Amino acid sequence: MSQLICENLTIGYDSKVIVKDLNFCVNQGDYLCIVGENGSGKTTLMRTILRLLKPMEGTIITGDGLLPDEIGYLPQQTEVQKDFPASVYEIVLSGCQSRCAKRPFYNKAEKLLAEQNMKKMGITEIRKQCYRELSGGQQQRVLLARALCATQKMLLLDEPVSGLDPSVTQEMYSLIKDLNDEGITIIMISHDISSALEYATHILHIGKSIFFGKKEQYKKEFL
Repeated sequence: MSQLICENLTIGYDSKVIVKDLNFCVNQGDYLCIVGENGSGKTTLMRTILRLLKPMEGTIITGDGLLPDEIGYLPQQTEVQKDFPASVYEIVLSGCQSRCAKRPFYNKAEKLLAEQNMKKMGITEIRKQCYRELSGGQQQRVLLARALCATQKMLLLDEPVSGLDPSVTQEMYSLIKDLNDEGITIIMISHDISSALEYATHILHIGKSIFFGKKEQYKKEFL
């Protein structure tokens, strides 16, 4: 069974329909890029998958051992979030909140997981620094480490390279590809079609037209 199945999905907010009759599925290890024009509903779809918004119609099913609370999320940052006054370690560790259930504290395993993910993202040396003092690229590494504390199965990334300079952008794409190579399923919103086609296994295009399929098929039909 697929990790994520969206069937006859209609999404929107405040009674406004944005996308209708959307059907696609994501298997373990896939790298799906969601592309489309601004305002086409990409972020709304991601928020609906995360159950932050309710589908207007249709169903979202998780399977293949994936539970709804085992999806890591890296949202687009607001200016307020970029100025958050906490240490790198505190932010990364907060990704373990869903593992705590009703416990008011983090256990040794969760603290070890935070350390491992900081090491994986190359941010151990700045673990005590204040988040708001970091560069954009460093902040994204911190948020990616935080998301990894929530899951080892699926990551949802909303424009993870937005505002980064070209060299840092390439570093971030490489990190995400490495995670995918380790078996983590990636669902990423991107406005960068060329990079989407380089890294993705599948493309979901939403807007006036809807396409879902392998990237080779997308190239034939749209390029």
